Amino acid sequence: MALQVGIVGLPNVGKSTLFNALTAAKAEAANYPFCTIDPNVGVVTVPDERLRKISELIKPKSLIPTTIEFVDIAGLVAGASKGEGLGNQFLGHIRQTDAIVHVVRCFDDPNIVHVSGSVDPVRDIGVINTELMLADFDTVDKRVQKIEKVARTGTDKKIKAEYDAIKKVHEALAQGRAARSVPLDEAEMPFVRDLHLLTSKPVLYACNVNESDFQSGGNDWVKQVAAFAESENNRYVLICSALEAEIALLPKDEQAEFLSSIGATEPGLNRLIFEAYKLLNLWTYFTAGEKEVRAWTIRQGTKAPGAAGVIHTDFERGFIRAETYNCEDLFSLKTEQAVKDAGKYRSEGKDYVVKDGDIMFFRFNV
Repeated sequence: MALQVGIVGLPNVGKSTLFNALTAAKAEAANYPFCTIDPNVGVVTVPDERLRKISELIKPKSLIPTTIEFVDIAGLVAGASKGEGLGNQFLGHIRQTDAIVHVVRCFDDPNIVHVSGSVDPVRDIGVINTELMLADFDTVDKRVQKIEKVARTGTDKKIKAEYDAIKKVHEALAQGRAARSVPLDEAEMPFVRDLHLLTSKPVLYACNVNESDFQSGGNDWVKQVAAFAESENNRYVLICSALEAEIALLPKDEQAEFLSSIGATEPGLNRLIFEAYKLLNLWTYFTAGEKEVRAWTIRQGTKAPGAAGVIHTDFERGFIRAETYNCEDLFSLKTEQAVKDAGKYRSEGKDYVVKDGDIMFFRFNV
């Protein structure tokens, strides 16, 4: 499942440093705007302790975790929707992503230039959000103008339904509200989805702080972002991209010692990845055997044939049934045979909704 999360923000907020730490890639990081022009893409492993625990009991030859792609998109500025700072090109990169991590500068450092001259995270969020909404308004406005005449005649019911749906979004954007704030019914959603609107994507605010504020749990700027995120019904996470970059460079056996020295149990990046996973309403199921134990990504609510299709389209096309049990049953009972003896091993049909943590074996015929 090629899911992409775009990392956005103003220049010099720590996006590329965060991306480097996330992916152990080498995106260019520098103290001047627009050092990132082409988007850097990195595949990030989703940390999941359950994968290790399953492997200890099943003892496979290999482990394969599930992943998310992160895309480091160049810093946006006021006027991006009109092409400032190569804005149209950068906005195009965002359109291709499934969700947005908006990195917000919540630290002061005289050695790192702020594009607006001072630290004000809520103002900075407003700059980015305004540009995204302006770009969306332009997209929706063009579509409204194109279909309005036909829609008003009522002769084409599909065009009329599309017009009614996107007109709601058009009005919201004109009032300075994001597309995702507009309540739409199931029939209306495809019309808006087809426009690939920037403000329809879920957003996670990443508050980038210095090391001391990270260890103390934040600062007043973080509180401002938290309040703003809550007002939007969005989420936020605390990170220190400079600290995470240091941790990422350490050998695995030294990372735990370093984290312990700063009073942490895991890298802050893990929380960011978990939150991004939640943001996209994703779950993980597993396949487990002597050859491999593997994690697979599905959206919440996926039925068994759809989950099988993540492995291979033939599995979905020829789906017969799924044999399944939850990993928690394996952890408590220790063996698959014990799970069967306890009546926890089930055979499920096409209507079964796969649960987070299910271990699946698919029967199919093509």
